[in-house]
Amino acid sequence: MNTPAVRRILGLLACTLAAVSPLAHAQTDNYPSKPINIVVGYPPGGSTDLTGRVVAAALAKSLNATVVVENIGGAGGAIGAQKVLSAAPDGYTLLVGANNEVAINRLVSPTIKYSWQDFTPIGLIASQPLVLVASPKMGVKTTDEFIKLVKSNPGRFSYGSSGVGTSLHLAGEMVKEQAGIFMTHIPYRGVAPLATDLIGGNLEFGVFVLSSGLPHIRSGKVVALGTSEKNRSKVTPEIPALAEHPALKNTDISTWFVLMAPGKLPEPVAAKLRKGLADALQNPELRSKLEASGSAVAQGAVDMNKFLREETAKYQRIVDFAKIRE
Repeated sequence: MNTPAVRRILGLLACTLAAVSPLAHAQTDNYPSKPINIVVGYPPGGSTDLTGRVVAAALAKSLNATVVVENIGGAGGAIGAQKVLSAAPDGYTLLVGANNEVAINRLVSPTIKYSWQDFTPIGLIASQPLVLVASPKMGVKTTDEFIKLVKSNPGRFSYGSSGVGTSLHLAGEMVKEQAGIFMTHIPYRGVAPLATDLIGGNLEFGVFVLSSGLPHIRSGKVVALGTSEKNRSKVTPEIPALAEHPALKNTDISTWFVLMAPGKLPEPVAAKLRKGLADALQNPELRSKLEASGSAVAQGAVDMNKFLREETAKYQRIVDFAKIRE
C-alpha cells in the first residue's frame, strides 16, 4: 500500500536514519572520548588482576585515554564476564579474562550460558605455563620417576588444583590421560591452601600456575617435575617441559589472558582497540612486568577465532575424558 500517509512515514524514517548515521560515525571516529572500564573477574592480587592492571596502564598510553580496572569476583570469573557481555557494545567496557571464564566454565557448568563466540575478541595478551610439582616427601625429582611411582600404585596418590574446572585441574587430567595413570583430584579454594598441604606433606602432588609455584620451587619447599607448555619456559629454562617425556609428548596447556569486548562491537572501534593493544604489548614496562610474573607476552597478530576455537576443543576433550562437571 503506497498511500500518502505511508509515504510520509517512510520519509520520516529516512530522515531519522540519515540523522542517526552521521552521529554513530562521529561517535566511532572520536573513540575513545571517555574513560574505558576494564573488568577483571577476580579479586585483586591474582595473575589475571595483575595482567589487567598492567594492560590498563599500557592501553591508557597507546589509546591516549583514561583506563580503569574494576574487579568483579565470583563464579570463576563468570560474573565479570557476564557484566561485559551485558554492556553496550561501544568499546567502553572490556574484559581482561583468562581461559577459565572465557572458554572452560561453560564446558563444566550448566549454569554458564555464554560462550566465547558471544564476545568480540580483541587480542591475546600473554600466556603462562602451569607446573606439576611434588611434595619433597615423595622422593621423586623427575617426570619419569613420577610416572613410574604413580603407575605402580594406582589410586594411592592425589594431586591438587585451585578448583574444579580450572586450567590447573585440566592440566592434571591431561597428564593422567596421556601417561595412563590414575590419581585422585583434590580441589582447593585457591592456591594458598594447596601450597600449605603440599609443603606440609598432606598432599603428594599439585599443579600451580608457574608464577604461583615459583616461590615454593625456588625455596625448595616443593619439587618441580615439569612445565605444561610444549617447550620450556624462558622464565625457568632449568625446569623441563612435561612434553619432553615420551609418555607426555602431546602435553601442551597453559593459562592465557585475552582482551575481549561485548559482541557486535563496531568494526572501527574493534580495529582501534586491536591497534591499541598491539602497541601496548610493545611497551617495555608492560613486557617487563608480565615477564617478571612468569608470562610470555604474545608475539605478533593472532587469529583469535582460530585460537579460541582450538583451545576450546582441547578443553572439551579433557573435560569429556575426566567427566568434569560442577
